[in-house]
Amino acid sequence: MPVSLARAPIDPNAKLQCISYSPFRNHQTSSAETQVSREQIAEDLTELARITECIRIYATDLGLDQVPDVAAEVGLKVIQGIWLSKDRQKNAAQISTAVRLARQYPQTIIALVVGNEVLLHREMSAPDLAALIRSVKAQVAVPVTYSDVWEYWLRYRELESAVDFVTVHILPYWENVPIPAESAAAHVDAVRRRVASAFPGKEILIGETGWPSEGRMRESALPSRTNQARVISEVLELARREHFRVNLFEAYDESWKHEFEGTVGGSWGLFDSATRMPKYPPGVPVSNFPSWKLQMASGMALAILAFAAAWLTSRRKPWQPGLAAWVAVAVSATMAGILFGVTVQKMVHESYGTGNWLLWGTLLVAATASPVFGASALMSGRAPPAFLELVGPEDGRTPSLLAAVHGLLWIVIVVIATQTALGFVFDPREKDFPYAALTMAAVPFAAMTLLNRPRKASRPVAESLFAAVFLIAAVYTGLSEGLENWQSLWTCAAYLLLALTLSRARV
Repeated sequence: MPVSLARAPIDPNAKLQCISYSPFRNHQTSSAETQVSREQIAEDLTELARITECIRIYATDLGLDQVPDVAAEVGLKVIQGIWLSKDRQKNAAQISTAVRLARQYPQTIIALVVGNEVLLHREMSAPDLAALIRSVKAQVAVPVTYSDVWEYWLRYRELESAVDFVTVHILPYWENVPIPAESAAAHVDAVRRRVASAFPGKEILIGETGWPSEGRMRESALPSRTNQARVISEVLELARREHFRVNLFEAYDESWKHEFEGTVGGSWGLFDSATRMPKYPPGVPVSNFPSWKLQMASGMALAILAFAAAWLTSRRKPWQPGLAAWVAVAVSATMAGILFGVTVQKMVHESYGTGNWLLWGTLLVAATASPVFGASALMSGRAPPAFLELVGPEDGRTPSLLAAVHGLLWIVIVVIATQTALGFVFDPREKDFPYAALTMAAVPFAAMTLLNRPRKASRPVAESLFAAVFLIAAVYTGLSEGLENWQSLWTCAAYLLLALTLSRARV
């Protein structure tokens, strides 16, 4: 259902105070090979000048040194960042350029941010950072600050004397105990008040706050379009009412971050990365599924195709399948019809790079074919083939081409599902939960195993090992992600269904 907000996140009649800006598009990244053109920056800033008074940038290289000049032309103020790392030579170049720009554009650059989350990432010690801040402060006339997550400001309070104001990052989604969207604005205000009480002599700028529109849940924190629009709308209203400064993170989605930070990392923008169009135009209700009509139609087509496969198979049999077989077909087809559009949308948002597109595209194809082949198998009474019947000794392989293709789909599903399961055990932070695709794929095979029982024979070793992996991954992931993460619980249920199906295999 679409959601109407009292205040649209982007509203030309109520401009934002400030918003983070990164110019990288398409295949551009923050690597040394990238040099952003003035024309590209001008296109973005002309658009942003319609919705905000100010932009925050994080560095001075890669073409970003052109931002203050373009911003001056379109009437934007700039919070200029200085990117610090362990490389002292690069730090010196960043500082030199920022100082020059601050002197050259005193009416445009309203503050310098010396370092971004340097302490959080252990790039520099607090004393060295404080000395660097004081050095920059002595060279410019604009206010100077440092930005980091709020916990590190409270941990390193000695930085207070080095800065003109305190810049804190408050990102409810990334908190150690993630905050749900409905409580995010209140959390931002509570943290702001806590930091303000710790630094009573300093103004507090919320240097980053926002919410992702796509990606995996963290406990009860769900990235979605409606949640992103809601959180930002509520934070902006709170800032207006309580009179505090806030910089939103961020203007444009940064799709290049997907490779390093997962889907969530590239989904914080209020504008789409590719089209550069606003996600939430004023006056238009916000929906998590803006293409729901197309998704519904395609899902219905898939369900009809599964029923058609069942009907055609039943006509070729000398006996009539029972009611249980038709119920199983109905469950598989309906489940696939509901989830097909969700699976496609997740693939589009969660795929990056050739390998990732190939992985999720292959799973989508297998999950789409599963209810169709499953419907035929349920009508014919055919049990899922064991792996040995497909890749074992030639004299033991299944003679049926249809069964072989169906078995190949099963192998693809199990292998990709295993890859995702191991990912959640060993490196889960940026992994997306493939609950929709796995459910589409697993339900038909589970129904086949339940109704078309395999022959009583030895239990295959391969299936037993895969079943054990899914069982362990489901238990571990469910416990580590928490009971409030429904994406995790749903994915774990799919793993358990796969484990149960594999454990009943016979040869």
